[in-house]
Amino acid sequence: MRSRLLLSVARCLRTRRALGPARRHLSCGRPPLEELLARGGPLRTFLERQAASDSRLQVRGPELLAAATLLREKEQELRETEQLLRDENEDLRKLAENEITSCQKEIAQLKHQIILLLVPSEETDENDLILEVTAGVGGQEAMLFTSEIFDMYQQYAAFKRWHFETLEYFPSEIGGLRHASASIGGPEAYKHMKFEGGVHRVQRVPKTEKQGRIHTSTMTVAILPQPTEINLVINPKDLRIDTKRASGAGGQHVNTTDSAVRVVHLPTGVVSECQQERSQLKNREMAMKKLRAKLYSMHLEEETSKRYSARKIQIGTKGRSEKIRTYNFPQNRVTDHRINKSLHDLETFLQGEHLLDDLVQSLKDYADYESLVEIISRKL
Repeated sequence: MRSRLLLSVARCLRTRRALGPARRHLSCGRPPLEELLARGGPLRTFLERQAASDSRLQVRGPELLAAATLLREKEQELRETEQLLRDENEDLRKLAENEITSCQKEIAQLKHQIILLLVPSEETDENDLILEVTAGVGGQEAMLFTSEIFDMYQQYAAFKRWHFETLEYFPSEIGGLRHASASIGGPEAYKHMKFEGGVHRVQRVPKTEKQGRIHTSTMTVAILPQPTEINLVINPKDLRIDTKRASGAGGQHVNTTDSAVRVVHLPTGVVSECQQERSQLKNREMAMKKLRAKLYSMHLEEETSKRYSARKIQIGTKGRSEKIRTYNFPQNRVTDHRINKSLHDLETFLQGEHLLDDLVQSLKDYADYESLVEIISRKL
């Protein structure tokens, strides 16, 4: 308490002396959002206009106004404290350094709070999801890469402490993966994973290449939000459910019983199959889970196309045909083309932990940035 009092008094004295402009200490690492939130930036202008008019009540009013006011006060406090770094008293300078660190953390938290209050959350952000991976162009090399990406997401689910359940798994002859799907569930699972959908491209010398040439192969990721019972109701009369013997590798217990299940949604023609488990009931449950996710995703895409038909979302359409990321092994680089961000440490990235999580956060930040730009353009 005494140290804060000393700092408060010192700030007042320093301000009166007017020793020149203070250096700005802004939270770094998220340039697009910082650009909007900077003093004099478009978002700050928007917040000031909201605070000066009755229209503020339409945008999460009291909470937003309180956070914006506190942010302005904290930034003023930071500027005044920064001037104390020039003081001749060493103890006072050390107190100022500690106070600046604390202030910067509070400012970052307030900015994050303002973004959460302004950016509307998607209906599906809290949902679980279905992950589908499919080998694309490149033969066996594409299948090997597909297996690596599927493993990466399984490790990422473990890193985030989410539930991961394999629904389908069709391996290739040399240890790759033709196609696989999994159910992933946990806090904000879809919110984190929703921008992973699209074409992933790998550039490297394949194991089967004898002349050392670099090949380009692709695989596709689909992220489908799982609906709740309230989100989607399926009429049992609209379904045709067939059973058959499982095909491919899996052992005698799979191939000698009618355990494989195929579900067809008659109105749309959407098909879902599962032969992963021995139990026909378990396979039916998994096939229905996938079918529900596919139908729900179709519904959401239709709604989204209506809502955003007038503009192109730069962060991406989350579509299967969009090339979103390149994994370049000779350069030890992974690049996300939507935000033009590169990371150098492919081996660590494919472990599905901090580096992947950092990139996911960058994509979320940029999506928030685009949403804020849209909100500001509508309101100003």
